[in-house]
Amino acid sequence: MIFAIGEILIDFIAQQEGPLKDVRSFEKHAGGAPANVVVGLSRLGVPSALISKVGADPFGDFLVEKLKGEGVSTEYIRKDPEKHTGAVFVQLIGAKPEFILYDGVAYFNIRDEDVSSVDIKKAGLVHFGSVLFAREPSRSTAFNFLEDARRHVPLSYDVNIRLDLWKGREEEMLRDIEKGLRIASIIKIGDEEMRYLGEHGISIEDFDFSLLAVTKGSRGSTLTHEGVEVNIPAYEVQPVDTTGAGDAYMAALLAALWHLGKMENFELSREELKRIGKFANFVAALSTLRKGAWSVPKMEEIKKSPFFSEIGLLL
Repeated sequence: MIFAIGEILIDFIAQQEGPLKDVRSFEKHAGGAPANVVVGLSRLGVPSALISKVGADPFGDFLVEKLKGEGVSTEYIRKDPEKHTGAVFVQLIGAKPEFILYDGVAYFNIRDEDVSSVDIKKAGLVHFGSVLFAREPSRSTAFNFLEDARRHVPLSYDVNIRLDLWKGREEEMLRDIEKGLRIASIIKIGDEEMRYLGEHGISIEDFDFSLLAVTKGSRGSTLTHEGVEVNIPAYEVQPVDTTGAGDAYMAALLAALWHLGKMENFELSREELKRIGKFANFVAALSTLRKGAWSVPKMEEIKKSPFFSEIGLLL
């Protein structure tokens, strides 16, 4: 089973393109990067669980029910009697999303006692992102949990920078990202995020990773493992909504490793790297053809695609 720790929230997606001030209506979807990943994993045939917190409110109930419906374990999701479920308003301009996140919500209030019952022995890997680092007590809880978890299982990290959460605290954000990069075995980062880190004196190559995935949108992705680098072109589609496409890529990357039996042994050949990268690019491309962040297709749909045999993964 793959665990993820982090935010789950309501995405209110604009039904009209353009600035939020001009939007007349929104559609409710489940979202949150780690939640997107575990749902994607479940749809790709990998057992998964989310460690998070929602409010004791109707939106919290909605999210837990949605996760259960996707086959994701909700054993480690707590309900907060004091904080509301997280929400974000998403505006789509040319299918590219921009976010307004709200503060003071349940997933920023995860405490040590909320994760004390997590049985790490059930996990083959723990996935995390950067959002929880933006606020206490979730920041300290996450780092405490991850430092303990890494003694038992590998960690994967999606850097996913959200500058709106760090206004006036950018230096603190960079130090926390460095900390995340030091403890992770698998790293995923967008090329623009990598450029941002480089402009602030942080080079990904300085960290000791087993697998690095750099996503580049319409230009595909690059995977690096023990000095071997492969560039994988993107699949051309006409996107409807790119919300969660990076999370779909992350889920497919981890699912490919899982199905190839590489969770405990990250020894990968160049050919295996190519196959993993093709699969991740393909799933991410398909995810953009639907609205909402939970847009990873199920395996039975993927196997019907004419491109599946080209990928060559025995999933």
